[in-house]
Amino acid sequence: MSLRDTVEETAIRVATATLPGRWFLKPPDPASIAVRTGMLSIEVVSHCWQYAHLLAYQLSSFVNFPPTRARLRMTVFHAAEDTKTQALLQFFGGIQVPGVTWNWQPLPRTELFRRSIGRNRVARGTDADWIWFTDCDIVFHRDCIDTLASRLQGRRDFLTYPKEERVTAMLEETDPVLIAERDRPRVVDIDTSQFTPAANPPRAKGAYQIVHGDVARQCGYCERLRVFQRPAARWQKTYEDSAFRWLLGTEGVGLDVPGIYRIRHVQKGRYGDNRTAAYVRGNIRRAAASMKKL
Repeated sequence: MSLRDTVEETAIRVATATLPGRWFLKPPDPASIAVRTGMLSIEVVSHCWQYAHLLAYQLSSFVNFPPTRARLRMTVFHAAEDTKTQALLQFFGGIQVPGVTWNWQPLPRTELFRRSIGRNRVARGTDADWIWFTDCDIVFHRDCIDTLASRLQGRRDFLTYPKEERVTAMLEETDPVLIAERDRPRVVDIDTSQFTPAANPPRAKGAYQIVHGDVARQCGYCERLRVFQRPAARWQKTYEDSAFRWLLGTEGVGLDVPGIYRIRHVQKGRYGDNRTAAYVRGNIRRAAASMKKL
């Protein structure tokens, strides 16, 4: 990351702790937010870089448990260099699922590596009632989307999030869950007995940001913070998550939504062939997971 980017990111992190977000973005008047009821349209947005073996579980969840009380648009940002993800998307693109529309969005790798670029494009251009910004290691299992559609009926919240999730242990790359889907694209399912309840998310963060469509279209996703819209040579840490909440002036409203599972894994695909970085980051993630158990 360039010195300019580092300075700008640091300045934003200081600002989010000391200044009102409305100095940088005026959120919409809550009274102007449309009340949506009935059959809602929901767009789920993922970014995938070298995580095809995890994305397989996410896409399969919509094949195995298609929504009946919502229309779902599944958007995946990806890069041409990631051939396994390309093959996976081609496979699922050939599967017709009632109530589900596949939307594959290729990006130059440098734009994919700054996740807020794709999120902003969807936010500005979506016609959905609600957008769920997520990660490709999240599985939307039985009753998840249908229950979410029920919980969102008539709400004007800027930002919501699920109050609970279930997670695996921190999986090594040799774990059967991670190696099972590397050979060929196919529809798969998780063994839910391998997941345990995690601490309730305290706010709409990371993979759990569900935004009202009117708010997304008016505000974008960190569009005013130019560093978060600038391409990068490698995958960037997602500091824009907290900046987005700061700009909207809310931590989000928690909702009771079942069927959310997260596959935790030691080695990050975003480090690619940099084995040293993967090893160091893996040890950090192992230590962090161990500390949470204490």
